[in-house]
Amino acid sequence: MIQIANLSSLQQRVGEELAVGDWVTVDQPMIDKFAEATGDHQWIHVDVERARKEMPGGKTIAHGYLTLSLVPRLAATLMRVKKRSRGVNYGSNKVRFITPVQAGARIRLRQRIANVEEIQGGVRITSEMTVEIEGQSKPALVAETMGLSYT
Repeated sequence: MIQIANLSSLQQRVGEELAVGDWVTVDQPMIDKFAEATGDHQWIHVDVERARKEMPGGKTIAHGYLTLSLVPRLAATLMRVKKRSRGVNYGSNKVRFITPVQAGARIRLRQRIANVEEIQGGVRITSEMTVEIEGQSKPALVAETMGLSYT
């Protein structure tokens, strides 16, 4: 994990990749819990037997929005700003689901700081987030996300 002294230090990091996170397994119980929480029970996500017969690779796949929802969890392991009171999600400018994440796959996050803008009491950070799948050449997801961090 990268330690950043304060929010103003982030300005010097614009354009660079901050870090690459640890691998996290997206297993069937995680997919099932997401399906329950969202009401999205499409068979490609939850029917293991049917997926074994009909899906490429013979496995269910994670919901794209499950993969996106893991970005904050994965990002929390990349960087810590020492002098920061709080942070909140501000939104996404662009999200692309490129490669499906099969049940049992391991994913990790790469973060590049695209922009840092001063706001009242803090900064708005725009990041390019890339979720990689272990053993795959194409990422699962690429998203431009924004967060607000306050001193």
